[in-house]
Amino acid sequence: MLITHDTRCALDTVVDLVNSAPEDDATSDGLPDVAALAVFVRDHEISEVGVLTEDDLAAVRGIRSRFAAVFAAPDARAAAGLINELVAAAGTTPRLTDHDGYDWHVHYFAPGASVADHLAADGGMALAFFVVAGEQERLRRCEAPDCRHAFVDLSRNRSRRYCDSRTCGNRLHVAAYRARRKEAAR
Repeated sequence: MLITHDTRCALDTVVDLVNSAPEDDATSDGLPDVAALAVFVRDHEISEVGVLTEDDLAAVRGIRSRFAAVFAAPDARAAAGLINELVAAAGTTPRLTDHDGYDWHVHYFAPGASVADHLAADGGMALAFFVVAGEQERLRRCEAPDCRHAFVDLSRNRSRRYCDSRTCGNRLHVAAYRARRKEAAR
């Protein structure tokens, strides 16, 4: 599957946004305030965003939970329904643009859109491309029992199981190895 630069950036932003949500009551929110949202916008180079407010923060958190539902969707039909709702609510207005040193690419958000609508439109369309390509199963959650982070499996054979093989994957492999050694020592 060919993924353009802007689609990849939108996917990375969606994944980071979903993973900013607290996993349980003991975990803190990755977007606790407007200042954190401003850092998120800056770090993800989200263009055409004005002054951020508490309303923007609440709206982005709402979009975040809707994106999370896409990653939890049991099949392509359910994912498509969720994505359609996201994109329609954002009022998409596709337009070609070149800015900040990037070649021509498509923005799906309307000029002057809120940051939440911007994220919903561009992120929703990036996710839509996966459903259209029959690749919805690549939108996954980490299989580590203590981690449910979202990720996009871009491996050739669709075999990625963990959000990060160096942390979650290695931790589980080491634990399994130690359990086997302990059992063998008995």
